[in-house]
Amino acid sequence: MSNLRIKNINPKWTSIILIMVLLLSISLVAACSKSEKGIIIAGSTSVQPYVEVLAEDYAILYPENKIDIQGGGSAAGITAAESGTADIGMSSRELNEKEQGLWSVEIAKDGLAIIVNPHNPVQNLTLEQVCDIYAAKITDWSTLGGSSAKIHIIAREEGSGTRSAFESLVMGKIEITPKAIVQNSNGAVRQLVSGDVNSIGFISLGLVDNSVKALLLDGIAPTRENVMNGSYSLFRPFLFVMNSEPTGEVKQFIDFTLAPNGQRILEYEGLIPVTDRD
Repeated sequence: MSNLRIKNINPKWTSIILIMVLLLSISLVAACSKSEKGIIIAGSTSVQPYVEVLAEDYAILYPENKIDIQGGGSAAGITAAESGTADIGMSSRELNEKEQGLWSVEIAKDGLAIIVNPHNPVQNLTLEQVCDIYAAKITDWSTLGGSSAKIHIIAREEGSGTRSAFESLVMGKIEITPKAIVQNSNGAVRQLVSGDVNSIGFISLGLVDNSVKALLLDGIAPTRENVMNGSYSLFRPFLFVMNSEPTGEVKQFIDFTLAPNGQRILEYEGLIPVTDRD
């Protein structure tokens, strides 16, 4: 068998090939980095499902712009925005004194509904009664005109914007009982209440469905109209939060959210718009 001889490649061509491979690698890495980052939005699990709907419509107009939406709660979202871990933080509560240096914009308002199981005969509670339930001063439904049964209290976790709003609007300086069953999302609260006739919880008004019953509060129904006219007192802001004024793709998404079409989407999903939809 004859020996095969491999000719040496001209050093000039070797250098050219290596340079081309290097340039191609740099281009691919840069393209991947840009594509993988996109816009990162994190925070309130109350705001999250509405932003996901917005992102779906936004993607139709700007398919090249990737949006990554994560939960974690309002406190986590604000912290992520402040540190730059997220481009936008989602909050379902007002910013506190320590957070006032952040840039924020209200994208919608949301009512807070007190919910029970549909088979619970109670239809109406006063604000004071709700406070007493969550402070474990009232522990039996018979005290409120319901059946004789222990009240099962469902609450959100510490750091949740929904819990912060509830504490501010309902509890004041009184603490929620440590006996409350704590859940980490509105959906989880709704699911527990829907499966337990003796339970009570609080969730975003926009997430109320036929699986639960939203109670009247001091005789006022929890509706968007009553939030808008001020007769229903339990409502909170939905905010986008950033560590500085938005630019580029991030500003483009925020502008889309505040534009008439974005506000119509949020209104259709059950929220109360904050800008003109015409």
